[in-house]
Amino acid sequence: MCAKPKVVVAMSGGVDSSLTAALLAHEGYEVIGVTMRLSDDSRDFDIDADRGCCSLSAVDDARRVADTIGIPHYVMNFRDMFQEKVVDYFISEYAKGKTPNPCIACNRYVKFEGLLKRSLELGAEFVATGHYARIERDENTGRYVLRKGIDVTKDQSYALYHLNQKTLHHFMMPLGKYTKIETRKMAAEFNLPVANKPDSQEICFVPNDDYKAYLEDKAPKVLKAGDIVDIEGNVLGRHKGVPLYTIGQRKGLGIAASNPLYVIGLDMQKNRVIVGSNTEVFADELIATDLNLITVDEITEPLSVAAKVRYGAKEGAAVITPINKDIIRVKFAEKQRAITPGQSVVFYDGENVVGGATIIKSVVRKS
Repeated sequence: MCAKPKVVVAMSGGVDSSLTAALLAHEGYEVIGVTMRLSDDSRDFDIDADRGCCSLSAVDDARRVADTIGIPHYVMNFRDMFQEKVVDYFISEYAKGKTPNPCIACNRYVKFEGLLKRSLELGAEFVATGHYARIERDENTGRYVLRKGIDVTKDQSYALYHLNQKTLHHFMMPLGKYTKIETRKMAAEFNLPVANKPDSQEICFVPNDDYKAYLEDKAPKVLKAGDIVDIEGNVLGRHKGVPLYTIGQRKGLGIAASNPLYVIGLDMQKNRVIVGSNTEVFADELIATDLNLITVDEITEPLSVAAKVRYGAKEGAAVITPINKDIIRVKFAEKQRAITPGQSVVFYDGENVVGGATIIKSVVRKS
């Protein structure tokens, strides 16, 4: 019998990546556990969660799991890459008045491209993660497809739209066919010491998930006080720095008004926060760039899809129209709330991820 290939499993010390390693080892793969060192302050980060952070004991937990399974475990240094591709990007995008998703950048450049390159250099054929999504091959087209995880409450396909045919070929996501409840049950059956470890819910490098305090500490020069204005330009109040606000925000504006006011625009050039009614938070079109496609090589004509404008949002029927090689227009059948520059719009065809792009701006069609 031929031995199964070598697989590097990205281990955070959490239950998802731990079970991934256990399942693959049980199936006969030659498994190597790797924990990615991402920070300069000795904190380690969750490779599984779309927005996750491990405790200070992440490496120890991963090592204990590896010992339980009987596989080797190593720590790899990705600090410089993480700083450049995630932390610096996070700060620079906020400085431009955008609202970035650092987890998507981390998945794209560090956890997938970066780890894959290192793993191939080690002689591994595959890399496995604990993401709740499925990678399959379409026998009709020969293409790899990324599908939603069957647990709709844990599906992480939105944050993985950047994957391409090369990366999909080399990656495995065994948990995509299980629910979180099943994951914890199987982890207990394997006697994994992290079977009951809680999931994390924070941006991994932002203390207490307080991005405003983080920006005040790391980028105080971009936080200049200015005017809060309505759509007509009338001054209604003062803000503490445009990057501290986001589209759709209602709380923390410090404005007394007869009707609720929401952030509907951020103007970095004029250093203004624009507010309006809840109705004005909605838009039915957006312009996006940095398009990545999985199910097709290119879009040359209008394509009907279901689209999500943020993680956790409901999908809406939409049509993608290419404007040029780098820019697309997305028209929704129904208005979407808080379409936010810097966030990702991800496209679906049923269970399959068609691709995604980065939002430049929203557009309200004139009726």
